[in-house]
Amino acid sequence: MISEAQFNKEIQGIIENAVREDVGNGDHSSLACIPKEATGKAKLLVKDEGVIAGVEFAKKVFSYVDEELVIETLIEDGSSVKYGDIVFYLAGRSQSILKAERLVLNAMQRMGAIATKTNFFVRLLEGTGTKILDTRKTTPGIRALEKWAVKIGGGENHRFALYDMIMLKDNHIDFAGGITKAIDMTKKYLKETNRDLKIIVEARNLDEIREILKSDGVYRILIDNFTYEDTRKAVSLIGDTCLTESSGGINEDTIRQYAECGVDFISSGALTHSVHNMDLSLKAV
Repeated sequence: MISEAQFNKEIQGIIENAVREDVGNGDHSSLACIPKEATGKAKLLVKDEGVIAGVEFAKKVFSYVDEELVIETLIEDGSSVKYGDIVFYLAGRSQSILKAERLVLNAMQRMGAIATKTNFFVRLLEGTGTKILDTRKTTPGIRALEKWAVKIGGGENHRFALYDMIMLKDNHIDFAGGITKAIDMTKKYLKETNRDLKIIVEARNLDEIREILKSDGVYRILIDNFTYEDTRKAVSLIGDTCLTESSGGINEDTIRQYAECGVDFISSGALTHSVHNMDLSLKAV
């Protein structure tokens, strides 16, 4: 997984790029009709229900736009919210509040939706010992925000990107000429490049599970698009050799059954690619 320093660098990059994209050479709507030193106060109003996420990100945005903006937090990240709740109050220069408004809302609406969906899946898994993972199926440019929201919702992050974990999927295996060859070449590459990266290998059937188990050094086996029956067989075959992960079309109706097959993790792209934004507003008070 990426370091805290690298994660913070990603977040800072998102803020800088988003402000560049939205503000450009100036917020001329505000510049045209609001005096530079005018001050005001605003509140973040919830018009939905779910799990709030992005409060700490909002603080970073406000600080980047204007270090003198003051935020009074009433509800923290990860808390359940309902229609009418006020998450925070913001005070300072009116131009600065308006400059930051859309970026904060866009991010928090997206993050809240992801945290809410993740938390729903977490609750479906209660008592099973199985953890929910996100994937790389994220919005280009804001992956760090979306994975942050998964954590806020109670889920776990899979690898952040292509560089922090080895994941040998079906295309890697086919292009490499087979499972064993792909694993052997990967271990050789890691040794030659002096890299310490965990290896996950995808299996499409029980025969591939058996072949993967002939190789040492595999951290986790991805049991992809298996039936419940075959998932239970796969978990039995793997035993304590390495960790297990189920994926492939698993939804709210099937996730509990897959967890009860005994897998350690279930990964779901739907946590980040299929959500409906939480309804939030930043209103002057």
